[in-house]
Amino acid sequence: MKKSDKKIMVTRSFLPPYEEYCKEIAEIWDNHWLTNMGIKHETLKNELKKFLKVNNVSLHTNGHLALEIAIKALKLSGEIITTPFTFASTTHAITRNNIKPVFCDINLENFTMDTKKIERLITDKTTAILPVHVYGTPCNVDEIERIAKKYNLKVIYDAAHAFGVEIDGKGIADYGDVSMFSFHATKVFHTIEGGALTYNNEEYSKSFRLEKNFGIVSEESVVENGGNAKMNEFQASMGLINLRYIERGIQRRKKIVETYRELLEDIEGIIFLKDMKNVKHNYAYFPIIIDETKYGKTRNEVFEKLKEYNVFARKYFYPLTSDFECYRNIENNKEELKNSKYISDRVMTLPLYEELEIEDVEYICNIINLLSPKNKSFSQIKI
Repeated sequence: MKKSDKKIMVTRSFLPPYEEYCKEIAEIWDNHWLTNMGIKHETLKNELKKFLKVNNVSLHTNGHLALEIAIKALKLSGEIITTPFTFASTTHAITRNNIKPVFCDINLENFTMDTKKIERLITDKTTAILPVHVYGTPCNVDEIERIAKKYNLKVIYDAAHAFGVEIDGKGIADYGDVSMFSFHATKVFHTIEGGALTYNNEEYSKSFRLEKNFGIVSEESVVENGGNAKMNEFQASMGLINLRYIERGIQRRKKIVETYRELLEDIEGIIFLKDMKNVKHNYAYFPIIIDETKYGKTRNEVFEKLKEYNVFARKYFYPLTSDFECYRNIENNKEELKNSKYISDRVMTLPLYEELEIEDVEYICNIINLLSPKNKSFSQIKI
């Protein structure tokens, strides 16, 4: 099998037409309003309220600072129950607020927090639950809400992957006390760098604004030790344009995912997530689980072999955040994270972005098919 002449990366940022972006930012040259909640910022905020089907949106310079601000503004303390199967930002946002993360295992159906294991982790120090909509797949939001109400806990969702996802027509942004979205350049929707908090309690608006703008109320009044996490006008302009292309982009991603599923479904030992019937998905990622006992090779072996063919996948998420060097001294229940460990050791996300060609998907799937020692054509592979 011939090696591809081009590098196929795991992701690639969508860029709108150059001329369209130049036209959008021309107004900034006219008014010289570059940041500090300008016209573009306010316009994007209002457009996102409509698209995400939520009452309130607070825009930020990135998703991580938005999450830190949400935790601080809600005055959380003690312990927060979260998942170790996530990006570093989730856990860092908790610890940077001087709060202990308590790790809850994931389920094996969609890799989100196992709601059956949450209640046993609640103590008198628990103030919130911070689940993650992993790969854009919704958590069991109804059960999490039930538990939170029972124990009087706040719920902050890490919805970094879940832009545009809906459950029975209800926007994912409408669940929990607060949801955080990342608008990083590699996300389904991006503002180059950026993020947002969505919420229904209007009382949070003042706190979020203070926390992202140095705690400033007026020129002579500063009431909080806030930071600087404001989205600028160039970021907002990119968001306004990309919002015009979002539905087209999601449909393109859906076609790519459907192609992956069709070509991989008969390969023994390759497992992937399927769509949920009541969910509008955004097809943010395409993770596969490699069962080495059935496929004949480990995830790491396949990962390295793909690189030899100029295909650059990602071990996402590996390692678990609970295994990070900076968290090794945190006392937690690592022995109870069996599902998280199992998936983390076997997961790999394959290339997925709007401009990925279908023939590239076919090329990747052919490699995976031929790499299995159980495939009779294995001996045909040559680098």
